[in-house]
Amino acid sequence: MPAPRTRQQNVTAAQWAANGALGPTDLTENIDYYGENVFSPAIQKDRLSKDTYRKLQIAVAKGEGLDLGLANEVANAMKEWALEKGATHYTHWFQPLTGLTAEKHDSFFDPQGDGTAITEFKGKELIQGEPDASSFPTGGIRATFEARGYTAWDPTSPAFILENPNGALLCIPTAFVSWTGEALDQKIPLMRSMEALSNSAVRACELLGVEANHVFTTVGPEQEYFLIDEQYYFERADLVNTGRTLFGAKPPKGHELDDHYFGSIPERILAFMMDAERELQRLGIPIKTRHNEVAPNQYELAPIFENSNVASDHQQLTMQILQNKARDYGLVCLLHEKPFAGVNGSGKHNNWSMGTDKGVNLLDPGDTPQENLTFLFFCAAVIQAVNRHQALLRASVANAGQDHRLGANEAPPAIISIFLGSELTKAFEAIESGSGDGGTVKETLELGTPLLPVLPKHGGDRNRTSPFAFTGNKFEFRALGSSMSLSLPNTVLNTIAAEAMDDLTAQLRPLVDSGKPLMEAVLEVVKDVYAANKQIVFDGDGYSEEWHQEAEARGLLNLPATPAALPWLTNEQTVAAFAKYNVLSERELEAREEVLTEQYVVKLNIEAETAASIARTQILPAVVRHLAELRAAGSETLIGETEELLRELVFAIQKLESVNEIHEDDTIKQEARYMLETVIPAMDAVREVADKLERIVADDLWPLPKYWEMLFIK
Repeated sequence: MPAPRTRQQNVTAAQWAANGALGPTDLTENIDYYGENVFSPAIQKDRLSKDTYRKLQIAVAKGEGLDLGLANEVANAMKEWALEKGATHYTHWFQPLTGLTAEKHDSFFDPQGDGTAITEFKGKELIQGEPDASSFPTGGIRATFEARGYTAWDPTSPAFILENPNGALLCIPTAFVSWTGEALDQKIPLMRSMEALSNSAVRACELLGVEANHVFTTVGPEQEYFLIDEQYYFERADLVNTGRTLFGAKPPKGHELDDHYFGSIPERILAFMMDAERELQRLGIPIKTRHNEVAPNQYELAPIFENSNVASDHQQLTMQILQNKARDYGLVCLLHEKPFAGVNGSGKHNNWSMGTDKGVNLLDPGDTPQENLTFLFFCAAVIQAVNRHQALLRASVANAGQDHRLGANEAPPAIISIFLGSELTKAFEAIESGSGDGGTVKETLELGTPLLPVLPKHGGDRNRTSPFAFTGNKFEFRALGSSMSLSLPNTVLNTIAAEAMDDLTAQLRPLVDSGKPLMEAVLEVVKDVYAANKQIVFDGDGYSEEWHQEAEARGLLNLPATPAALPWLTNEQTVAAFAKYNVLSERELEAREEVLTEQYVVKLNIEAETAASIARTQILPAVVRHLAELRAAGSETLIGETEELLRELVFAIQKLESVNEIHEDDTIKQEARYMLETVIPAMDAVREVADKLERIVADDLWPLPKYWEMLFIK
């Protein structure tokens, strides 16, 4: 019999000293480190000839390719810089359809056959690599006997150095494409969608009299995550295998007291944050904000906005750095959307906007949004895009973890709607009705003492239950999961916005050409668009049952489960929009639906097998030992209570094992539905009885660290 569980590990987990073995370096030694590990334009200017630097910047700005001579000089300068940084290898760093990043390391050193080696890195090696395309998820695009694929350098996302205790690695952000030219990654469709939106927005700007040669989409993602002591993590097979706890009774204290949000950051956590932020800043990632989130041991960091493809690359790096750095402090960073049942989940709020190459934010309403024609036009386009493609937006953030998170506790519902705020809603409603003043009187807040300043009051409140909220000069797509790549949701946003802009431009142009004044023409278009799409606008409580009923009456879709959402990736309307803008072909969309559906099935199968294993080999023996002690003590009442729950547990385990063993459905979609309707309820049944047993089995016999330990010991 194993030794009884003790609380010594809790004492060990709580012990941490800044000067101990896990302590960080002195972060105050040097603050001039921002971007030092990035082959940035400043480094390029210093290391390239003036002519090469100029040509490279022009190529990047215009999206043009590089000739081999130019690429050779860039590659040599990049290699010399990387060698000085301690790098011995380089990699084409890309984002396959796993949702993670991938890398294959090649040495700079080329053996010469005489016992020596030279360092070499040529332009063709910079521009193109060749990984195995069939070993990544492809949705059937590539088979094992069709293995060739290519990585292609993205010069708009700077190369960077990843450091390791034993050296360094030059990482070159790249796209990943099949031998037949189909996108096998997240980056290619994102960059295609950015170009599509730019073209559509520039056409609209020309008609509106706004100077623009290019329009950029920008993203500033807020990353939420949990931290727990690694002692507890490695004692729980569910966390190791699935990223979330498959068992765990609700603790006496969760976040009912609302005392964690924005609270004082514990010293150990703050030390980790400062260390992680330094590494992120050295990589040129503009981290701006950190704070305690709502749930105990939940935290958030956020950068300022960047161009969408760079922000997506940086977000992948951010997750990697958070997880790596946490281990230096005896912690594990959990990025799962719902690692703890009954406790707030984690999201990744996607702050999305667009601006011209002249520095104009097209979603900035200014002081008088009701008179800002440019803003009204582009905001109306977004309203139409979100309404028309609400189900596609939901599909873009669908995974197994999201199904636990969406719907409550600071997470938006699975029903997509737009929050505009009272000021903008008033402006659009006034335009629609053609009567009344659409302006909002600017107010201030008097705080009752001359010692405090008078505060300007915003024209509208905030709504944390909205999945798509206007927040000043951007829209915050709050439905992304914490573990997700930004790429697919932003690819969707850019594409559907481009389609809507072209639609509004097509409505506006004949009005302007007929001689109608621009203001009248724009307001006429905006009026029609808002009237046709205002059902997507909702400013109330997205958690309420009344909203669910009202949303259904409005014709809005409620897609709470992944198997219902993912088919919208290949809906006829989606295929038409993505084909029109050359973002993803029908085959590429089908591949993504298949990959995401298969990942849903496989992850749930892993969860089911893990839950059955933990229940049978850890929880069940603990209950049997506890029952033996009760029988030895002769406590009949407690014996009866435990025996009944033990019988329920055995039955639930056997049912779970049985249903998870049967996978005879013809298609992956049918299998996903089977997992949703049969396997998940069987897992839930095991958990329900196991969590009841956790409350009555002797504490020293219970095999799993409990919620109160993982969430409150820091």
